[in-house]
Amino acid sequence: MQNALALLSELPVKGQFNLHMRLLLTLSVCVFAVFGGKASAQSQYESSTDFAKYAMKLREDALLKIEPKMIMSPTKTVFAGDSPRYLTGPSLMGPGAALSGGPGRYPWRLGIITTIFWIGERPSGNNPVPNDRSSWDKYWYYSYGGYDNPDPGARRNFIPINFVPRQNPFYVALPYNDVEGGHSKYEASQVIPWFKQAFVRDGQTVLKGRWIAVHHGNKVCYAQWEDCGPFRTDHWQYVFGNERPRPNLNQGAGLDVSPAVRDYLGLGSKDACDWKFVEFREVPPGPWAMYGDNNTFVILRRQSNDRFARQVVLRTGATD
Repeated sequence: MQNALALLSELPVKGQFNLHMRLLLTLSVCVFAVFGGKASAQSQYESSTDFAKYAMKLREDALLKIEPKMIMSPTKTVFAGDSPRYLTGPSLMGPGAALSGGPGRYPWRLGIITTIFWIGERPSGNNPVPNDRSSWDKYWYYSYGGYDNPDPGARRNFIPINFVPRQNPFYVALPYNDVEGGHSKYEASQVIPWFKQAFVRDGQTVLKGRWIAVHHGNKVCYAQWEDCGPFRTDHWQYVFGNERPRPNLNQGAGLDVSPAVRDYLGLGSKDACDWKFVEFREVPPGPWAMYGDNNTFVILRRQSNDRFARQVVLRTGATD
């Protein structure tokens, strides 16, 4: 296994994934070979369900150890079968590359003043509302799991040191809300590019959880849209159109980002960033893929584990 992992680290992302899947298949076969013949004998696994949990734990450990190398430029993702296959697309950071080019259907918003906000932040001179709730979740603080302490000394690996967040710590706010007074705004269906595909019912947002890319320096970070601001909730002409952010108390800031995004990009309290919407298939693996019930990566991983567990139960049950 150590030789396989050493070989894996030298492969391109596509080759890593193919070898990754072969290693997982080999692991599963080994598990069944070792324990399958003992299913009816006395062992530490008293039922096929216990054995399924053990097999799933082995699979999860293997997934974490054989994580593809992180690509710090936007990529495209092609889904095939039960799992995503990552194929690198043209880098937007390469010499001479235009930042407005590259894969995807959405343009970059360039040179946007970016400020930092966090869940649990109290009101201040330039932050008129508390961040215990978001525009779409009145229990945001509790949904997240606590105070997203921005103090670098109180954080490790992009999360607070005193709890594991229950939502993605990579979150942002943009100055538009598609819901007002319990109803979808009249212009929402006309200005939001994905409205028709995402609409469920009147008054339910189609914006919450959308992925965006944020560029600063030589890095690109990915995060989910979870709140509205800074200052405004009605500026669709900027968020979806060609206008610049309107003047405000923070030098015309047009993007709020979480402490995790700040730390990944190395931002100060007010820095200029570029940002754009991305489809989930364009989001590469990274620290933004680790945590959160609202995180698309986590949701897909849990679905995959559930399918794997059911397959293990069915196969071990057949040998009991």
